[in-house]
Amino acid sequence: MSVGELADRVGITPANLAVLKNGRAKAVRFATLAALCDVLGCQPGDLLRWEAEDAAGD
Repeated sequence: MSVGELADRVGITPANLAVLKNGRAKAVRFATLAALCDVLGCQPGDLLRWEAEDAAGD
């Protein structure tokens, strides 16, 4: 599936999907996460991972 098709099926712009894909998002709406999981047939944990902030960057 192309990025454009995924964005259309989820209901977000390709630019916003790229922000999510590249890890630059500061937040994600639960509705967007739910739509991604529905379209991709996955669970939120398949898309998200926890990364601790760098202590020096605080």
